[in-house]
Amino acid sequence: MTSNSEQTTKIQTGEDYINSLRGRNLKVYLFGEMVEEPVDHPIIRPSINALAKTYDLAIAAPELASVISPFTGERISRFLHVCTDAKDLVLQNKMQRKLGQLTGTCFQRCVGMDAFNSLYSVTFEMDEKYQTSYHQRLKEFLTKMHRSNYVVGGAMTDVKGDRSLAPHQQTDQDMFLRITKRTDEGVYVTGAKAHQTGCINSHWMVVMPTMRLGEKDKDFAIVGAVPVDAEGITYIYGRQSCDTRAMEGGSIDQGNAKYGGQEAMVIFEDVFIPTENIFMDGEYDFAAMLVERFTAYHRRSYVCKSGVGDVLIGAAAAVAEMNGVPKVSHIKDKLVEMTHLNETIYATGIAASHQGYETKSGAYICDSMLSNTCKHHVTKMPYEIGRLAQDLAGGLVATLPSEQDLNHPEIGKLLRKYLKGKADVPTEDRMRMLRLIENMTLGRNAVGYLTESMHGAGSPQAQRIQIGRAMQLEYKKRLAKIIAGVIEEEEKDLVVAELSGYFERVFKI
Repeated sequence: MTSNSEQTTKIQTGEDYINSLRGRNLKVYLFGEMVEEPVDHPIIRPSINALAKTYDLAIAAPELASVISPFTGERISRFLHVCTDAKDLVLQNKMQRKLGQLTGTCFQRCVGMDAFNSLYSVTFEMDEKYQTSYHQRLKEFLTKMHRSNYVVGGAMTDVKGDRSLAPHQQTDQDMFLRITKRTDEGVYVTGAKAHQTGCINSHWMVVMPTMRLGEKDKDFAIVGAVPVDAEGITYIYGRQSCDTRAMEGGSIDQGNAKYGGQEAMVIFEDVFIPTENIFMDGEYDFAAMLVERFTAYHRRSYVCKSGVGDVLIGAAAAVAEMNGVPKVSHIKDKLVEMTHLNETIYATGIAASHQGYETKSGAYICDSMLSNTCKHHVTKMPYEIGRLAQDLAGGLVATLPSEQDLNHPEIGKLLRKYLKGKADVPTEDRMRMLRLIENMTLGRNAVGYLTESMHGAGSPQAQRIQIGRAMQLEYKKRLAKIIAGVIEEEEKDLVVAELSGYFERVFKI
């Protein structure tokens, strides 16, 4: 077969994308067995459908989900675009919310988008310091991706081993992806990346360090791009709650039969990265900058959860209506609370984008304080939205009989009688809505809406550390002391005071 790294056909539609994934001979394991063709596997296919929606949205709403490539002059997915103004950042968020609404799940392209947006500025500044050529290599790589309109995934999270030890101190140094061999043509890497979103559904992956590195960690300071079908890569698909329902047939019990997320562990065993696809090689002092810039982009990308939240709020409201109680005051109040929480997530994320600023490379990055605030909200608020949805759904969300029971010639008619809500609502419709709520709060898409909201792009304490670094307490204490009369200072001096970070951007005109 032709490796997708050599494929030249441009992907335009969701159907084109699905066809591009066939015949790649990936080494994918699920339930202890090799998957012959991931595209046709009932557990994997919903995640492919969700990603295909990113292409179809680009056709249906080109101004929202596509851009003209500065490298090829052709229209490409917005997920491949490097932002050059704050409007670009904002449109990413609007696209993410819409896709959350359309799929009710994770659509798996944000990590790659945020990876090369952060790499664009970091490679520029590495070249500036070390006279390397990483930035030009990255632009050439992006040009190749734009020509085919590929899906590029990002791989940052190492398995880490003993968390108290640096990468070079690990008993087994494969706990962090590292360079194991060098040749004149490139490097070979070994290690593993965990929780990799949409990796099997991507065409290429960009591997990156997962943390700040020291001088003895040079072999771990590697950033490079590899095709997902590269020799030496093994994928082990992650289990999700209720995932085997996809293998039972029918469409009710899955809750969301068409769309799903995807996470897998990726094992690298002496995987080759050619020199032209290497964007960091030993510059350990830039690892922290890359991680911080990536997380600034990626933590505000969690506005996607507001789109998924829109679906869950709609499901809770629909169940209340099917139960005949849409106008009861406490029902309406809970829906208002769900909406308030959901819009708070969106507000902080899109504010981080609105307050984006230019880097030396010309690429725009979003505001780190607001981005971290957005993600910290996401570690909490979807859980409360999910709790309220379960509250409004009632106990059946966890005890509902199966679709097979509903279709049974004897007991089916009993279920249709006793599982009915309002007389004019078909029992099957009510069951479908209950299963959707289960899917999003307990089942396979709860992984993306709840657990991934907690741990994706860094667990809660990671955001608190970044917020703590940027909160500028000395400046705030000075404000209070002037107003309280503890110290005297002219107001004009306060207005023109030297500021940095968050407040510098707040007051920028």
